[in-house]
Amino acid sequence: MESIGKVLIDKETLERRVKELGEEITEDYRGKDLLLIGILKGAVIFMSDLSKEISLPLAMDFMAVSSYGASTRSSGVVRILKDLDTEIEGKDILIVEDIVDTGLTLHYLCKNLQSRKPNSIKICCCLDKPARRKVPVDIDYVGFEIPDEYVVGYGLDYAERYRNLPYISILDPEIYKK
Repeated sequence: MESIGKVLIDKETLERRVKELGEEITEDYRGKDLLLIGILKGAVIFMSDLSKEISLPLAMDFMAVSSYGASTRSSGVVRILKDLDTEIEGKDILIVEDIVDTGLTLHYLCKNLQSRKPNSIKICCCLDKPARRKVPVDIDYVGFEIPDEYVVGYGLDYAERYRNLPYISILDPEIYKK
């Protein structure tokens, strides 16, 4: 595979942290009606691995939202491209996100989902980039806090490429300046 930049989080470190998150979520949701809501497309790999580490019965659904388009920067305008297939009223939902940066998407999403009367809403993200935060977001489970760099791999992409990398890498700026 072509060189895309410096590896930020290797495969083994990702696996170890996902296992820890799964154990923590298992304890916190014991006896609850847990629904994982994965945010497409970026969270698919993380949510798949995470769900295998949660030792509880759970359900899964997906939403597709966009605030990026083909850009490397959030536009701030959030659009729901695919809504839930599952009724969430009375359920304990855990939003599973690949990365939280500006917080605009999650802020909008939480307000939208809260109006549907779930029992609870919590957030789990693989990566948190607090340096880019524009609105406050309470993240309950964080895999890793990262610097303000454009990253790819483990579900994260640039122009729909690199999602399949088993690690997280800082994207070489020369790739997206072309």
